[in-house]
Amino acid sequence: MMVEGVRYAHTNLIARDWQALARFYETHFGCIRVPPERDYSGSELEAGTGVPNAALRGVHLRLPGHGANGPTLEIFSYSRLADGSAPAVNRPGFGHIAFQVESVADARREVLAAGGKAVGEVVTLTTAAGARVTWCYVADPEDNVIELQSWD
Repeated sequence: MMVEGVRYAHTNLIARDWQALARFYETHFGCIRVPPERDYSGSELEAGTGVPNAALRGVHLRLPGHGANGPTLEIFSYSRLADGSAPAVNRPGFGHIAFQVESVADARREVLAAGGKAVGEVVTLTTAAGARVTWCYVADPEDNVIELQSWD
């Protein structure tokens, strides 16, 4: 049985510097800040996260192309971060966020100039249905993987 009333809301990204990472997504992908900034701590946050003495700050960014009620990218920083491995495109779990762009090559250059990193090369594939997609993976300044894609 499916859960009733389901509607996609947001994806969370934990950042080392939530303000800098939010500016990156606003500047380069047209994400729009959704006030207010969040500043949470206390027993409810500890209970909900399972993190002792949890405190976090951050913001929601409206993703482009979906209007005023579209989904958001929630970028938060905890007061204490756990150690973790760098994101990888082939590690189990959430792999990347994707943005459709006019020019993959131009968007890739912009991300790299803004402190991002190349993960792979720009390639064009033809799908089984005959559609052509040009895409590549890059990483934001905190090493989170982004797919840039453009469909013919």
